[in-house]
Formats: sequence, structure tokens, C-alpha cells
Amino acid sequence: MSSSIKIAIATPLEPGLRPLLTEVDPRVDLLVDDALLPAQRFPGDHEGDPGFRRTRRQQAEFDRLLAEADLFYGIPDNKPAALASAVRSNPRLRWVQTMAAGGGAQVKAAELTADELRRVQFTTSAGVHGRTLAEFALFGVLAGAKDLARLQAQQAARQWTDRWAMKQVHEQTVLVVGLGGIGKETARLVKALGATVLGTKRQPEPVEYVDEVHPIEAVSELVGRADAIVFTLPETTATRGLYGAELIAATKPGATIVNVGRGTVIDEPSLVDGLRSGRLGVAFLDVVAVEPLPADSPLWAMPQVVIAPHTAALSPHEDRRIAELFATNLHRLLNRKELLNVVDITHFY
Repeated sequence: MSSSIKIAIATPLEPGLRPLLTEVDPRVDLLVDDALLPAQRFPGDHEGDPGFRRTRRQQAEFDRLLAEADLFYGIPDNKPAALASAVRSNPRLRWVQTMAAGGGAQVKAAELTADELRRVQFTTSAGVHGRTLAEFALFGVLAGAKDLARLQAQQAARQWTDRWAMKQVHEQTVLVVGLGGIGKETARLVKALGATVLGTKRQPEPVEYVDEVHPIEAVSELVGRADAIVFTLPETTATRGLYGAELIAATKPGATIVNVGRGTVIDEPSLVDGLRSGRLGVAFLDVVAVEPLPADSPLWAMPQVVIAPHTAALSPHEDRRIAELFATNLHRLLNRKELLNVVDITHFY
């Protein structure tokens, strides 16, 4: 690497957080022009104002900054096509920090060559969103146990019915499909309530707060034991449509379904059928296969479904946490240590 370390700020990052990057090493030189970046609409908005457009001259200047950088903070315009173009225009580029925990999917979509994937390292923000998404998962598990849909329907109808015995999380079995950062934190939270926790991991090994860890291939047996199932999986070829008609048919009747991973992990037509038939109890979805969820999706009108518009990960502190993660990795890079959260270029997560 040259005497200066040129980092292109390719996604919105407020000026007050930039010293987290420059203070790592005096050689750091930030390549950033705020006129070339969209304004953030909310904390953690890495795409920025959708109405933002660069003039031809501004685009040329933005491309010039990207072509001079050793490192990228963010994927340019948060678009795989822009990433591919920038990688090919910059032979000195060595590392790109993606903003998403599932940034590997964007890297895959860029369709880079094998040589380009070997030349440039990509890292994700895995771990930054663990607690926020785990809290939404816990909300789903609790709301499912406490009959939130029934309570809301009765309140809307002004009905004071007979009492009934709600389910108790401490008496339930919760299956966490995917024991990465989000899954581990989810396991910790539900275990604190006394649940029996099952989990899946690509390479099974003991995980704190998880009573049983199984390979993902065992999920067809595990769903029949679980009162609640939490999906935290990234999108890969192997996970797309994983929870479909066959697994739903094997699921314990009345189970609560929560998805805080990627929407494509669940086959939505099969999910709708499972909910309508009563095989599944309720679903809490922070993600869906197509976002925004189309207006004609039957999920909108189903009282046993709660939809969050992919917002459960957001926190007022997200931008700082990602910048801190980048600073940690930058320090590791300069000290020739392995980077954290490197994208597996075989499975792209």
C-alpha cells in the first residue's frame, strides 16, 4: 500500500463520524465530496435520498474518486452494477466494506470475475445489527405466545371474552435457524426467558445458550419440535426457498414464524397457505422476498401476520457502529491481521 491510505467514502457518512476512520493512522486520506453523495433520510440509510441524481460532471468526479482509492467505505450507490464498474476501473483497490450484514449477496450480484474476487477483499457489517434484530425476534416469539393477533382483534371488536391460558415462553422450544451473530443473540434472549433452544449451524459446534446444535440438514426434523422458529439466514443458493411447503407440513401445528434474515429464505405462497390452513399460527416478518412488499400480496391482509418494512435492524447508533467496525478492520489491515467478517466468495456470506 502507498504512503497514503486513500479511502473513498462511497455511501453517506456524517462528518462527525469520519474521525473514527482518520484517527486510525495519520496516513489515512478520505476521498469524499458530500455534493456527490445523497442525503440520508434516517440513521443507517446507506442508499440516501432516492431522488438524488448526479450531473454528468458530478458522476465523472465521483468515478475519479473511486478510481483513486485503496479502500471503499460502502458500495457505490449501494448498487452491485456500480460496484462492478468501480472494481474494474481501479486496479489498486484492495478492500470494500459493505454496510449490510448480508453484503455478500450484493457482492455476488456484482458478478465479479474470480481474479477480481481474489484481488479485492469484501467485508460485511455482521454483528452490528445483532442486538436490534434479536429484539425483534424476541418480540415475535413473545407476541406469538401471548396471542397478539387475537388480542388486537378482540380489542378492535370491543369484545371482552372468556379468559384463556396463554402460552409461556419458558415452557416452549424455540428453533433458531442460523447461529451467526443475530442467531446467537436471539438464543441468548429467549434462553433468558427459560426456553429450550435448538439451533442450526453449517458446521455444528457448541454455542452458548443453545441446548442443541444441529446441521442445517436436520431442520426438517427440528421444525416438528419447535413452538417458534426464528430464521436469521443470509440469502444464498442453498437458503433460497428453504422454508417451503415440505417443511411447513412438517412444522409443529400452531408454530410462530419469525424472519429477520432474508425474505427469500421463506417461500411466501407456501407460508400464506400454511397460515390460512392453520398449520402455522402467526408470522412476524421484518423481511420479505420482494421489497417493498407488493400491494397485492395476501400477507398485508392477514391478521395473523405482522410486517415490519425491513426496519428492525435500524438504530440511531448504526452508522457509528459500522464506522467503528471499519476502523477496527483498518487497524487490522495495517497490522497485517486477518479482517473480520470477510465475505466467503464461494457461498457469498
